Amino acid sequence: MTPMMEQYFEIKEKYKDYLLFYRLGDFYEMFFDDAVTASRVLELTLTGRDCGEAERAPMCGVPFHSADSYIGRLIEKGYKVAICEQVEDPALAKGLVKREVIRVVTPGTVIESSLLSEQKNNYLCSICVTGNEYGLCFADISTARICATVLDGAEADQHLINELSTYAPREVIANLGRSRFPAVAEFLSAKGVMLGDNQAARYDPEICLELVKNQFGDSLREEILENRALVSAVGALLDYLIETQKSDLSYIKELQVFTEGQYLELDVNTRRNLELTETMRSKEKKGSLLWVLDRTKTSPGARMLRRWVEHPLVSPAQILRRQGAVEELYGSFMLREELGDLLSHVLDLERLVTKIVYGTANAKDLRAVATTAAVLPELRRLLEDCQSEGLRRIYREMDTLEDICEEITRAICEDPPFTVRDGGMIADDYDPEVDRLRSIMTDGHSWVERVAAEEKERTGIKTLKVGYNKVFGYYIEVSKSFVSMVPDTYVRKQTLSGCERYITQELKDMEATILGAKDKLCALEYELFNRVRDFVAQREARVRRTANLLAEVDVFRALASVASRYQYVRPEVNESDVISIKDGRHPVVERFVSDSYFVPNDVLLDTRDNRLMLITGPNMAGKSTYMRQVALIVLLAQIGSFVPAAEASIGVVDKMFTRVGASDDLASGQSTFMLEMNEVAYILRNATRKSLIIYDEVGRGTSTFDGMSIARAIMEYTAGRKIGAKTLFATHYHELTGMEEDYDGIVNYHIAAKKRGDSITFLRKIVRGSTDDSYGIEVAKLAGLPNEVIKRAREVLAQVETSARSVRDAVDPKGGAKKADGQDLITMDDMLNGQLIEELRRVDLNTLSPFECMTLMFEWKKRYR
Repeated sequence: MTPMMEQYFEIKEKYKDYLLFYRLGDFYEMFFDDAVTASRVLELTLTGRDCGEAERAPMCGVPFHSADSYIGRLIEKGYKVAICEQVEDPALAKGLVKREVIRVVTPGTVIESSLLSEQKNNYLCSICVTGNEYGLCFADISTARICATVLDGAEADQHLINELSTYAPREVIANLGRSRFPAVAEFLSAKGVMLGDNQAARYDPEICLELVKNQFGDSLREEILENRALVSAVGALLDYLIETQKSDLSYIKELQVFTEGQYLELDVNTRRNLELTETMRSKEKKGSLLWVLDRTKTSPGARMLRRWVEHPLVSPAQILRRQGAVEELYGSFMLREELGDLLSHVLDLERLVTKIVYGTANAKDLRAVATTAAVLPELRRLLEDCQSEGLRRIYREMDTLEDICEEITRAICEDPPFTVRDGGMIADDYDPEVDRLRSIMTDGHSWVERVAAEEKERTGIKTLKVGYNKVFGYYIEVSKSFVSMVPDTYVRKQTLSGCERYITQELKDMEATILGAKDKLCALEYELFNRVRDFVAQREARVRRTANLLAEVDVFRALASVASRYQYVRPEVNESDVISIKDGRHPVVERFVSDSYFVPNDVLLDTRDNRLMLITGPNMAGKSTYMRQVALIVLLAQIGSFVPAAEASIGVVDKMFTRVGASDDLASGQSTFMLEMNEVAYILRNATRKSLIIYDEVGRGTSTFDGMSIARAIMEYTAGRKIGAKTLFATHYHELTGMEEDYDGIVNYHIAAKKRGDSITFLRKIVRGSTDDSYGIEVAKLAGLPNEVIKRAREVLAQVETSARSVRDAVDPKGGAKKADGQDLITMDDMLNGQLIEELRRVDLNTLSPFECMTLMFEWKKRYR
């Protein structure tokens, strides 16, 4: 085997699970199985290379200068890439050039801006399972964000899934196998997340504790360091980053430890049903709450706004501070516009400074930092007269980075090249030696013209020219007709069909000077560039703090802009148990009905007389929209935003649950009804008196009586002393409306509709009281079912209504026999009485003659005797 292939296999042995990008000249080459895989995934031509064995080694490659896009495609397909670089100058190497893996790229450790979404964080997650506890750590190394928590208790698995759905990591590592947490593993698989389990060696408690102490120093409280699960999760993640990044991680300075109850708790189903950051159907941002709110101008601002939407607050004091900043900008159109203009020139400082620390930033990245820093003094001046606590704090803490801006502006030219080793980066007048070498190169070009003129005059050869190529360097070219006039000092180097090429000692001496100056200039510029890059890297903490403050200003300005544009109001947020909204609107739906009027609605919920709103009404009338609207208004209030309403008073809720719609989960063998019951069970186990719950048509996945019985029992439990939470309950079981009379706190509402003949008009207005018709056949007609089907449905409905027993009496019979345990027993008399009552309800006495009344009485007497 050739020495190069021996070196390749020595390195590949250490990175068996990775695709090895092996640097050869201007290409990254892949061999053997790696080449076969890469050629298939990247659609590259598979070639071969002699490697000293009988068969040629399969090989494919990509240009080093465009490798990022290929790496991105591999990462997207779930592969990990090890980048093996030449670590010594080939010109100076003795024998085989030394190579090392300088970095490993995995889905959770990407830092290249071209491979990342500007508007969301890219998280790596570490899970440590110890007994009944989960230690959990998330890190986005592109922005230096790292946070951790501990989950325990009977619901730990579900809480873990909730956190994973919040942070949406692209890669997860764990100490135990996926069989220890099958539901979590299944969730990650469904989301396409790379899971590296069974990595117990990384989670050694003593090693992890040492790593955490070294990384964060004395900034962590003692009780945090004593939590084994948390420390192991954080330490293992740091160990993984050290192994893959092969770089200094000192820029990751602050570990944020969050606990249960610090933010509004939203489970995975609630996030999906409320469509906070993406729609359920298309998984796109458009149509989500974030789409409505995101009027940010910067990438860090967009990421911060997403984090706020995903982590609503529960502290009224923190909410009020955010509201104050939003209100001040809401009230000043000119300030909003001026800030927006300046922020539009702000680039992604968070990720730029990470590239600078890693040493992967080029000169254009440094200029981008300077461009952003240049607007900071003016932006800070705009905040000088602000009165709100949030904006005053930003004014006080913002660093204008003037020294960094000045150094970069002096050192780096306005439009530097992408590459950093070919010169052309350093500005004129920054370094005397750079200016001298450039002068030599510039004079070299004029020297060529001067030599050509002098030689023409000296020799009398009118066609004489001075040229250059990489083989001979500088040369004198003479056409064949003047060869006899060439002086003896010319040395022939090349004969062509129409001319001869010569060199002279003067040419060779000047060539050495010019070409030596170019090489020296490139080396010197690279040295100076590194010096400037290090200058910025040493001030990384200041840059990152300023980037965070800029993101805050951007989010406040975006929320104020949305509030002004869409007529939102500042809600009153307090610790009470009351949610009172006047003329509330759905923030997303109203954006899609711009050509018509969105009907606003009120809501009043508390933990006393208005605990549970029982909502009935036709299909498609807007029950689901109304309930989601209430939830979104509460959530908006708790992120510090204004809300779409005429006025609102929001008592903060600790948890929010939704049970809305379902479909069969064939992969896990669960039916619609089973999924529904699992979700309801989770709500009933975890809801508190401070929670907000939405139930949408619970119980419809089974038989009518079973579903109605379950729905009633859930209502009783939710509204009762066990929970007593604020609840919206939509149903088509109209018989449940009788519970208003029997239970305190249950209040009937319905969505109004007007029926004219066989047609129906949805009024979209929620009004007090119940309704006894769902207008299902009318909705089916609107959907376009054939007339024959509609006609037959009406006939069947008439028969069923005539012969069916009173469902109301079945669920809540008055009188009747009792079982041994005291519960009502439905008897045949009850069923017949119910049937008679239904027929009585259908009779219109004003249209019957006395004879027809008498006949009807005889029929009833005979039938129900």
